[in-house]
Amino acid sequence: MRPGDPAENPSPSELSELRADCSRCFGLCCVALPFARSADFAIDKAAGTPCPNLADDFRCGTHATLRRDGFTGCTVFDCFGAGQKVSQVTFEGRDWRGDAKRARRMSEVFPVMRHLHELLRYLAEALVLPAAAPVHDELAAARERVEQLTRGTPEEVVAVDVAAVRAEVNASLLRASDLARAGVPGRTKDRRGADLFAARLRGASLRGASLRGACLVAADLRGADLRAADLTGADLRDARLHGADLTGTLFLTQPQLTAAQGDMTTKLPETVSRPTHW
Repeated sequence: MRPGDPAENPSPSELSELRADCSRCFGLCCVALPFARSADFAIDKAAGTPCPNLADDFRCGTHATLRRDGFTGCTVFDCFGAGQKVSQVTFEGRDWRGDAKRARRMSEVFPVMRHLHELLRYLAEALVLPAAAPVHDELAAARERVEQLTRGTPEEVVAVDVAAVRAEVNASLLRASDLARAGVPGRTKDRRGADLFAARLRGASLRGASLRGACLVAADLRGADLRAADLTGADLRDARLHGADLTGTLFLTQPQLTAAQGDMTTKLPETVSRPTHW
């Protein structure tokens, strides 16, 4: 099949499986992950221990008021569909209640699955970048390998070397990013991994730049031009994005955006939704 053939691209149903569907999950993020009392969490909670806000139907009992109640960290979390994969596929619809051994295993599987689904989310986006057509076959092969890992037994999933898989996939994603940004008009210099904490970048042109892994915590990006910038892993907590143009940004995820500040004048790519608290 030719590189970039549409048949290789993810279907809408595949993309939907990379979005959290809490109705098909057993509240795994509320059980498996630890909390530390901080500005993000109102309480301490050990990994594998259910959050006291978890209701009998596996829904969050304080979901509508999480920010007010001191659980901002919960509002910026996204499992990329790992929750329903573990609940409905790995454990075939059997929940963790009443079975301590299964509860421990699900708590071990969920974080690994979340990492793998995040990679699938990036690969799905890369596969629909027209300029990345020369590496579409490579990306499709990587997606197939990661997808196979997510369909292993609980023991097989836990044994996955996430760091090695991430390094392999990132190499392909970097090539896709370079191709996608190569022809961006007015492309600015890369700031990959840069420490831009609280940086004054109001109205700055960062168009087509690589900001992979950059620290943009509390940065003033009001009115900035971020079109076609690569935001893989960039830390956008409390970054001010009011009036910024993020059209066509690469690999921006919902958790990154939700952790930032913005308003109705912020221009967003189609891959994310405007946070409700903006």
